[in-house]
Amino acid sequence: MTARIERLLFARRPLVLAAFALVTLAMGWLATGLKVDAGFTKLVPVEHEYMRTFLEYRDEFGGADRVLIAVMARDGDMFTPGFFAALRKVTDAMFFLPGVDRTQVYSLLTPNVRFIEVVEDGVAAGNVLPADFEPTEAGFARVRENAVKAGIVGRLVANDFTGALVAAKLQEFHPNTGERLDYLEVARELERIRREAGAGGDVDVHVDLHVIGFAKMVGDIADGAVRVMAFFGIAFLVTALFVYAYTRSVRLTVPPLACSLVAVVWQIGGLTGLGFGVDPMSILVPFLVFAIGVSHGVQMVSSVRAEAAGGASGLEAARASVRRLLLPGAVALASDSVGFVTISLIEVQVIKEIAITASLGVAAIILTNLALLPVLLSYFEADDAERRRARERDDLLRPLWSRVARLAHRGPAAAVIGVSVALLGAGAYLAPEVRVGDEHRGVPELRTDSVYNLDSAVITDRFDVGVDVLTVIAETVEEGCIDYEVMRTLDDFEWHVRNVEGVQSVVGLAGVARGINAMWNEGSLKWRTLPRNRYMLVQSVSPVPTGSGLLNLDCSVMPVSIFTADHKAGTIERVVGAVKAFNAGNANERIAFRLASGNVGVMAATNEEVEASQFPILAYVYAAVIVLCLLSFRSVSATVCIVVPLAIVSLLAYALMALLEIGLKVSTLPVVALGVGIGVDYGIYIYGRLRTHLAEGLDFAAAYERTLATTGAGVVLTGLTLAAGVATWIVAPLQFQADMGTVLTFMFLVNMVGAVVLLPALGAWLVGREKGMRVPGSPDR
Repeated sequence: MTARIERLLFARRPLVLAAFALVTLAMGWLATGLKVDAGFTKLVPVEHEYMRTFLEYRDEFGGADRVLIAVMARDGDMFTPGFFAALRKVTDAMFFLPGVDRTQVYSLLTPNVRFIEVVEDGVAAGNVLPADFEPTEAGFARVRENAVKAGIVGRLVANDFTGALVAAKLQEFHPNTGERLDYLEVARELERIRREAGAGGDVDVHVDLHVIGFAKMVGDIADGAVRVMAFFGIAFLVTALFVYAYTRSVRLTVPPLACSLVAVVWQIGGLTGLGFGVDPMSILVPFLVFAIGVSHGVQMVSSVRAEAAGGASGLEAARASVRRLLLPGAVALASDSVGFVTISLIEVQVIKEIAITASLGVAAIILTNLALLPVLLSYFEADDAERRRARERDDLLRPLWSRVARLAHRGPAAAVIGVSVALLGAGAYLAPEVRVGDEHRGVPELRTDSVYNLDSAVITDRFDVGVDVLTVIAETVEEGCIDYEVMRTLDDFEWHVRNVEGVQSVVGLAGVARGINAMWNEGSLKWRTLPRNRYMLVQSVSPVPTGSGLLNLDCSVMPVSIFTADHKAGTIERVVGAVKAFNAGNANERIAFRLASGNVGVMAATNEEVEASQFPILAYVYAAVIVLCLLSFRSVSATVCIVVPLAIVSLLAYALMALLEIGLKVSTLPVVALGVGIGVDYGIYIYGRLRTHLAEGLDFAAAYERTLATTGAGVVLTGLTLAAGVATWIVAPLQFQADMGTVLTFMFLVNMVGAVVLLPALGAWLVGREKGMRVPGSPDR
């Protein structure tokens, strides 16, 4: 097969180059149609139990697509004509936001925000903002009094009366067009509202706007993802410098870079051709594909250069390199694919799209690096100066490789293994500290000092609510809201979760009904309870409209909104655990509590999916890598030498995440799996050359020294190019990109060190050492 592929590539080289050029032009044309495709349901496990509840009741009670705009007075309180003019402008703008559900827009100024009070004649109700409101001192005093009566202080009005909220819920599809809502358009409109709010017209306005919500978060992530494209240029330049420093030849530097760019073009064109867009979460995949392409291309360049330095012509050198690297290169790229394919088993659409995007890139690399690149290099003819530079570099590195090769003797090897065991112990101690979910306040995908997270901090500080809400769906019998036993269980549930650490406030029908019952009894706190009499219970519940989100038309569903201080992993675990504990101990069969809606409910579902997937995903990756190694080398000892360093580095990667407080979530879960799939390349290339020298009759230490002399520099450069491709992410504007860059850079570099240092140490004890002894997995001589 190798011989056939070799003849196919080199028999008609111009035809091969022309075919690649035509396909690249076609893919480039398709790539011009690439669009950013962001969606709410793409980021969540829609098949999870909580998400089924969320989707079932989303149309009736809204989902997690909430938008909050806090209008805050810069000086003094909110009771000024300028502030109310700005609040009116923001409220009106919110009604015309693309995709907004206009029945679910709430503000101090909207008619659906009302109060109820006890008067001499019984109970009176009205809008918080009276129809005859005038922006006078008396008018403001009246609004303030109504806000207190309505119980919206802390919810729609700041606790210190320095600002007010405008809240709205978005629909998944645009009501006018029927198409999926464009969250980027919504984010742009929200920024327009922020800019225009300060233009007060005839009234001086001194307000600040703070905007949070899923659509705004997606917009900020997309903006940061677009800005990160500039880092691609930096990564390209750094990678080019590494390759040039290794080859000392422009003619050998350009082909691997060009072939990797071709692979990226094919990847993007194929993605567009299949009807996919690029999600802000997957926009970094082309970076990774480029780095993988260059790293594998370096191996081909290294081989051609070595053959040319020995006097071979360009065509002979390329043919020999294809014969030598086709199998290990294919196996290494197959292991890369394994990492991407296994993460597609996670039931989150955006991760599946990352897997598809990356798999297309790896498929392109197989063709560009193992077919196009050797054909291009076959036109390279080394001159005497280049052969001299190659020999000088080899002479310069020979003492270094000689010292490293000492690790292939049993004495130094034992010391290396001892250090590795110590590192394994440290990793095993720290790795369990990694939390599933977020470790910090604010949106973890963005930097802590981002505008969005600063806005979120202001809203959380001034109000009792924010976007962090977990909605539990209480399902009961029809007219359950006028059944005392049902309502008492609901009241007990509200009290139970209200006392959980991390819960700011709880809003449910039982608590509201208690307050209304007190109002019917002169506001006496003694009557702030649920009446046992059915008719009095009807009187306490009937003023609550279905539009409040506290009940449905037949009172068979009563959501309870639990507002949390943050969405850290620990907070979510405590609240979800409390709900499950109450439900397990609930003796009332007429009511049950289902998790969960709201953004915290979505995060809870995602965290549970991530926790359930992390170990199976790693198991699948390692199983596939082990099978590939066994099939390729037909040796258990070779497989152990390659896989053990990978396992230690995986554990150390978890330890690093624990030390840096990087939680396991949708953006970081694939990283360790990808690090394994790509990190195994070093061991495959080293052992692929090592077994050739062992088959020549050399003992293990001598064979390894010869391996380093021919492959060592290429392997080190592979690690550096991979690391350079992702290290620029560390300073990216998005936090999840920085987290991914940190972990991948660590894994690529430490996997390279493990392959160069630990692999020979293990081989010294596991692989035959006697000269002339045939090594399992080596080809027949």
